[in-house]
Amino acid sequence: MKTPILAAAAALLLADPAISAKPMESISTTTTYHRVSIDGVNIFYREAGPKDAETIVLLHGFPSSSREFDTLIPLLATRYHLIAPDFPGFGHSDAPPPANYAYTFDHLAETTDHFLKALKIDRCAFFLHDYGGPIGFRVMMAQPKRVAALIVSNANAYQEGLGVKWKTIANYWSDRAGNPQVFDTFVSLAATEARHTLGTSHPERYNPDTWTDEFAFLSRPGQREIQAELLYDYRTNVAAYPVWQTWLREHKPPTLVVWGKNDPSFIGAGGEAYQRDVPEAEIHLLDAGHFALDEKNDEIAALILQFLNRQGF
Repeated sequence: MKTPILAAAAALLLADPAISAKPMESISTTTTYHRVSIDGVNIFYREAGPKDAETIVLLHGFPSSSREFDTLIPLLATRYHLIAPDFPGFGHSDAPPPANYAYTFDHLAETTDHFLKALKIDRCAFFLHDYGGPIGFRVMMAQPKRVAALIVSNANAYQEGLGVKWKTIANYWSDRAGNPQVFDTFVSLAATEARHTLGTSHPERYNPDTWTDEFAFLSRPGQREIQAELLYDYRTNVAAYPVWQTWLREHKPPTLVVWGKNDPSFIGAGGEAYQRDVPEAEIHLLDAGHFALDEKNDEIAALILQFLNRQGF
């Protein structure tokens, strides 16, 4: 039996002429897995949905990968073409050492932009989560005509969205050598689990394989060096917040915010702040934590389908 919100999503899909005109057997939600070489780095990505449909590009967070969208992709793939890459250093993409690849958000964004160009994605909606936010903003600013819509889930762009832990991380930015414990805590098993479970009201919806797998990833040779570089470079994102806000005010992309309001890292005020620069933004503060998809996947999928349908996308 469908839940009410899934029933609404199903009704929306059936009412869409682009869907109802196709025989059901021609609509596939199967995800396929690919690699493409971008500037000498092999980028792994997930793909699903009809290739002649409008595209949604899903940009993942730390310390996850495109895997975080595994449950969302099938709910959108009957209507949209989904592309979800792993950033260099994450998931199944190449992880060259920092001596061979500069792990900065500028560089990750440049690689992601070149990835989208290689796939000939000239127009799309962007879904941004966590690290996908600073990477996505750089990508959007580089090619603003590519942006058809913006979906934001705990991807912060406002000072008031920073939780209290960022005061400690700021100590790492000011003195990396003198604060090694900040990074050690950041990549610990306890912190990896807490990113998922802190703030949840539905612990039974969380698969413990998620954080044990993420911690295993963080424990791979070379990962400490990669993630230390990115945590240090994160300071450039906070400095760029006013620039991103100006871009939002100037371009005003159709914006949907689906924010886990119980996230202790990027608090609910960060989600609400988007409406300041995009007054028509649709804001939903959900009873969830940092990885809102872990427990609100069905609701977020329905909100995305309804939102994009209203945009004629």
